[in-house]
Amino acid sequence: MVCLGNICRSPLAEGILASKVDNEKVFVDSAGTAGYHVGHPPDPRSIAVAKTHGLDIGHQRCRKFSVVDFDEFDHIYVMDKSNFSNVLGLATAEHQAKKVKLLLSELKSGPQEVPDPYYGGDDGFEKVYQLIESACEEIIKKLD
Repeated sequence: MVCLGNICRSPLAEGILASKVDNEKVFVDSAGTAGYHVGHPPDPRSIAVAKTHGLDIGHQRCRKFSVVDFDEFDHIYVMDKSNFSNVLGLATAEHQAKKVKLLLSELKSGPQEVPDPYYGGDDGFEKVYQLIESACEEIIKKLD
């Protein structure tokens, strides 16, 4: 799960998907395309909205997406088209590029991008949570 800073959207996506999979069989992680917050926990608003849904993401620490992630992961979901472009720019082979998808492309309809709630109010975090939750439900169907 990849967003810009790895403090709002991708930590939520990591927490949501990780809560739905068998963690013995599926490893879920998140990263940012920028290294602004490396080593820091997610935004307190992301932690709070996750908590309202019974998830604890406070233990997560921000990291920057790296070219080795193409080898470590089978699927790389990005939150928006800018993240998509940034991640694709690091791909050195076609098989790597094929792993990258917009998270909301898993939904049959609706927005294509998960909006960045960073500069908005708390309600934006709930909206983002719901979008990510819906996409993760579709991912789970494909994993079963």
